[in-house]
Amino acid sequence: MQNKKGYVSFVLHAHLPFIHHPESDDYLEESWLYEAISETYIPLLTNFQKLVDEGVKFKITMSLTPPLLSMLDNKLLQRKYINYLKKLIELSKKEIKRTSYDERLNKLAHYYYERYSNDLHLFKNVFKCNLIERFKYFQDLGVLEIITCGATHGYFPILYINEKTVKAQIAVGVQTYERFFGKKPKGIWLPECGYVPEADKYLKEFGIKYIITESHGILYAEPTPIYGTFAPIVSKEGIVAFGRDMESSRQVWSSINGYPGDFNYREFYRDIGYEADYDYIKPYIAHNGVRVHTGIKYYRITGKTEFKDYYNLQWAKDSAERHAGHFLDSRTAQINNIAPYMDKPPIILCPYDAELYGHWWYEGPYFLYILFKKIYYDDCNFELITPSEYIDKYPEIQECTPCRSSWGANRL
Repeated sequence: MQNKKGYVSFVLHAHLPFIHHPESDDYLEESWLYEAISETYIPLLTNFQKLVDEGVKFKITMSLTPPLLSMLDNKLLQRKYINYLKKLIELSKKEIKRTSYDERLNKLAHYYYERYSNDLHLFKNVFKCNLIERFKYFQDLGVLEIITCGATHGYFPILYINEKTVKAQIAVGVQTYERFFGKKPKGIWLPECGYVPEADKYLKEFGIKYIITESHGILYAEPTPIYGTFAPIVSKEGIVAFGRDMESSRQVWSSINGYPGDFNYREFYRDIGYEADYDYIKPYIAHNGVRVHTGIKYYRITGKTEFKDYYNLQWAKDSAERHAGHFLDSRTAQINNIAPYMDKPPIILCPYDAELYGHWWYEGPYFLYILFKKIYYDDCNFELITPSEYIDKYPEIQECTPCRSSWGANRL
């Protein structure tokens, strides 16, 4: 086995805007939550459990924002999600009958029926409708570190004009976390990774140890950090900042050469909600008759063409396994190149929107499952770690003031 020369830290930012309309059973934006539960949160939790059951040691960090926690905790939204699943199960049963003329389509229809039926079983019978408690279970096991976010995901670089609003965002973020997890959060995902130095004193006041920010927040810090984004920096107020690694982000995010663009992966934009006969699909789209996504998608990306081939589950898994191997090799090479120039092991921080894994990139949770197994079993030179564990191991941190910054276009 190689000696471990460095660390990789995955941070998934789970957030959705707060939407709750008890007066309506058909508020379109509420479906964002239901889609995220079925395509991101349940798959992540399921794969965490598989890793635990298989004895695979892994570490991952997730932010669960106050708006998302409040929705997941809402009893009416839980009941609405169950109804959402029952409609999809009904639709997929009809699809099994409708697609009997084509073996490949019919196999996919059976897959969706089994998948949504399993979601219903897990949510009702295993998780008891309480996904928050399930995330807490993995935090208590020591494989997941949950961090907080601003109360309403408010953007600090705008809000700090009235600093009390920044203080309120942090205070409520910490209070919400304590209510659900019974302790204070160690870290915070700054909304949109928006950093302003004026927030540091409030972060310190409410016991936050570290923040997640954009690469530029570290690279343009004052003074310039010796190790770039490969080690955290600490502000004068004592807040430790970890910056996004650009290379690992590009491999996942890039629309040109990122993994999710692989031709074998599921095509997000081809959904039977838009393509099935209108009278047939009408009971399963918006009540006002507008076509919307149902979640049943039969095509793979195929290429930059309108003529898509059918999705093949095994081909998609093969691509995910290949990409997990590539990601592992890339981080191994990256750490081999960096480590000789540092007096402590480098950390490569890989932050992503959680909903990328599953909702947008359908195979993303499986990719993480395979990657974490490879890191555990293969001969690689790094380990997975959480930001707080890295701080505990290597408490001597260069003091710098991070640059005002955020992620997105031009990141400034």
